[in-house]
Amino acid sequence: MRLPIVMGAFFALTAVMAGAFGAHGLRNLVSDRSLEVFQTAVTYQMYHSIALVLVALLSGFRLSRRLLGWAGGFFLAGILLFSGSLYTLVLTDIRWVGPVTPLGGVCFMIGWALLLTAGARQHADKHRG
Repeated sequence: MRLPIVMGAFFALTAVMAGAFGAHGLRNLVSDRSLEVFQTAVTYQMYHSIALVLVALLSGFRLSRRLLGWAGGFFLAGILLFSGSLYTLVLTDIRWVGPVTPLGGVCFMIGWALLLTAGARQHADKHRG
């Protein structure tokens, strides 16, 4: 489970960098609404970067590595699709990426559902054993 830690730390680092860029570099270049959209991308990127690290840490608690791996993959895809599409919208004004954003949101939801399932199964297995 090294990859989720590495990717989580990388995306957390880049979320901090993007947040600083948005707060200082974009303020006079884009509209207030675009700054809000950019901040939403940063916020969701940070939440799900932490979720990636959490996935790796939870592997030490006898949860299904398969489910945790899938959850981490969906969190990663969500960061790329959700936050990535919002960054692209703000920085390039390319509008066709807009429909990609909800797909990233669905990836986040699937990741959390998989994490929930891993936790529920671990609890059920513990009581059966």
